[in-house]
Amino acid sequence: MGKFQSTKVIDLGSCAFRQPRASSHCKWLHGYRLKAKFWFESDKLDINNWVVDFGSLKPLKKKLEEQFDHTLCIDVNDPVLPEITSLQNYDAADVRIMDGVGIEMTAKWCCDAANEHLDNGTTPNGARCVRVEVWEHEGNSAIYEV
Repeated sequence: MGKFQSTKVIDLGSCAFRQPRASSHCKWLHGYRLKAKFWFESDKLDINNWVVDFGSLKPLKKKLEEQFDHTLCIDVNDPVLPEITSLQNYDAADVRIMDGVGIEMTAKWCCDAANEHLDNGTTPNGARCVRVEVWEHEGNSAIYEV
């Protein structure tokens, strides 16, 4: 038997980050209005014939917003991490420390968060998030697949 898939697009919000090892202008703090598309998959549908009840994703949307909307995401290995995180002391930034930044790592973070949400029993049919695509803007995106 085949697999069923459904997708959901979620706005992540306006987020700033930097690529500390980049030789281009990406090494500076900069931001984007991020958007993500989630692919959910299951071998069977639930009682409503859905892969995922999109209404059950509200806690996931809240978690994504808390992570990315109006935040500054910084790589845990950024050489100026102490200086950047000190901006919180001045109420100048809402810093999130991540194991890698950029849209590729953002896609992975979102996929992991979606599967953590699904693991909490919100899908009786065993649905999983198998793919996430994140856009910085209409011209750039990155995909993470499980």
